[in-house]
Amino acid sequence: MSQREWIEKDFYKELGVSSSATAEEIKKAYRKLARDNHPDANPGNAAAENKFKAVSEAHAVLADPAKRKEYDEARRLFASGGFGSRGGGGFSPGAGGFGGGGGGQTFDVGDIFGQGGGGDGGIGDLFGGLFNRGAAQRPQSNRPRRGSDVETETSLQFREAAQGVTVPLRLTSPSSCTTCHGSGAKPGTSPRVCPKCNGQGVVNRNQGAFGFSEPCDDCRGTGSIIDDPCVDCRGTGVQNRTRTITVRVPAGISDGQKVRLAGQGEAGLRGAPSGDLFVTVRVKPDKVFGRIGDDLTVTVPVSYGELVLGTTLSVPTLEGRVGVKVPPGTVDGRVLRVRGRGIPKKSGAGDLMVTVKVAVPQKLDDAATDALKTYLEAEKASGFDPRAGWAGV
Repeated sequence: MSQREWIEKDFYKELGVSSSATAEEIKKAYRKLARDNHPDANPGNAAAENKFKAVSEAHAVLADPAKRKEYDEARRLFASGGFGSRGGGGFSPGAGGFGGGGGGQTFDVGDIFGQGGGGDGGIGDLFGGLFNRGAAQRPQSNRPRRGSDVETETSLQFREAAQGVTVPLRLTSPSSCTTCHGSGAKPGTSPRVCPKCNGQGVVNRNQGAFGFSEPCDDCRGTGSIIDDPCVDCRGTGVQNRTRTITVRVPAGISDGQKVRLAGQGEAGLRGAPSGDLFVTVRVKPDKVFGRIGDDLTVTVPVSYGELVLGTTLSVPTLEGRVGVKVPPGTVDGRVLRVRGRGIPKKSGAGDLMVTVKVAVPQKLDDAATDALKTYLEAEKASGFDPRAGWAGV
């Protein structure tokens, strides 16, 4: 694929977002399209598979701020024809040529791609991050490309996330070919240096007074030729396969945090290093426990008498139960702290925060009702007024 063909791709359109979309909007659009068109969800659907590949390619560029900036700038320059400063002419991707300027002045297209004059600041520099062959990088244009990072999610119960757990993840993604080990060549053979570009991956062409460079057609810009491709990956060194990965989720992970697995992402081209796998952890709420930072929270129902007279409560923790002393005269809603019984962390653990909450009985039998009336009379006789000083009274 030539530079012009590549740069004319509208990655924003592939993802269904505007060119001013935020990083979060791009991520959200990609995740929806990738999920809807994933090969696992559309077995045998070639159109869905092609769409999945297209949105993955678009996301790989637009999700990287540096690549997105280069892509936007290159498209802007090509669309506007902003290269005719010396001859007054412009470049149109659709027309396939350069307009002539007045005054008979000429220029070398090599200048546009960073080959002439000072050797920097040209379009070649913009393409450096996108095509891996900027002006200063051309001798290494056939360098293998690292695989893209892959993102996925897993859901955990609250207690699993708090205590840590090992979970299996089943993924379908481009992985290194197990037959050729990523080389792209049939086992027992090796790729050879492309004779047309001498392993550079780019060839220089002259068209009249103009000179320009583009990816080598023979090796497709890789710098090497595979005479006997691997039958399983068709010479790419990569194949889609489903695999199960074991992920160790550390204790104390919070909802929305990510676990990085180095080298478990998309396979690199022809034996290059694989990208990384990022697993976003979603933590389900718990019926008993809550969390504030590294502290574990729990609300325990108590009776009025237990608060007045004091008691010892049996309170659940992540590791069994613990006794919590309630002092006499404790007010409703008071928080009692139990140190070291919270969320595990690198050094020790957080605390357990126990909130006592009075449970009011909905029904009382005659004996309990008479006893409560007697108590209220005694309470009043003692001079206790629960609303003394309240609202200015």
